[in-house]
Amino acid sequence: MSRTLLIACGALAHELVDVLKSNQWNHIDVQCLPAEWHNTPDKIAPGVEQKIIENKKAYDHMLVAYGDCGTGGHLDNVLDKHNVERLPGAHCYAFFTGEQTFTKLAGEELGTFFLTDYLAWHFDRLILETLGIRKHPELRDMYFGNYTRMLYLSQTENKERLAQAKAAAAFIDLPLEVHYTGLNPLQQSLKGINIVAE
Repeated sequence: MSRTLLIACGALAHELVDVLKSNQWNHIDVQCLPAEWHNTPDKIAPGVEQKIIENKKAYDHMLVAYGDCGTGGHLDNVLDKHNVERLPGAHCYAFFTGEQTFTKLAGEELGTFFLTDYLAWHFDRLILETLGIRKHPELRDMYFGNYTRMLYLSQTENKERLAQAKAAAAFIDLPLEVHYTGLNPLQQSLKGINIVAE
């Protein structure tokens, strides 16, 4: 069987591994890049390209689990250059909900801040610490003043994650809504890629 490398954002690692295991897609290996790069998206395209170059002789196929993620089209330029496909969708929120559902949810309220299990789990480090809000609380309104709700896209219905999502919403003073996604939309996206099911 041919081997496939899935180059992914670290924020998707747990969910991707769960989907691969549940489907017994043992021919797929996962290598993740730091989730923190979403705060410095200029690192994403060169980081993905480096992974492609380092591994192209070891794998028959490669697949990338990133959206554009703030790269301004640079990631897609890299993938076109190396003839590598990525999951459909602009970002991980669409991966978890499916593109059609995400479009509907986003259209319901334009001032929506989306949260995933990973982001709920690491909200303090990735948002409050990295963006300097913990040290300078006055930055909270600068970053979040135009948001009107927090929508938690829950993959696992984990009580601890829900509590963390509630704490995040309370800290930035937004009402919290919960939308359970499970892992099926992500699984279906992977199934739609021919090299996954080989």
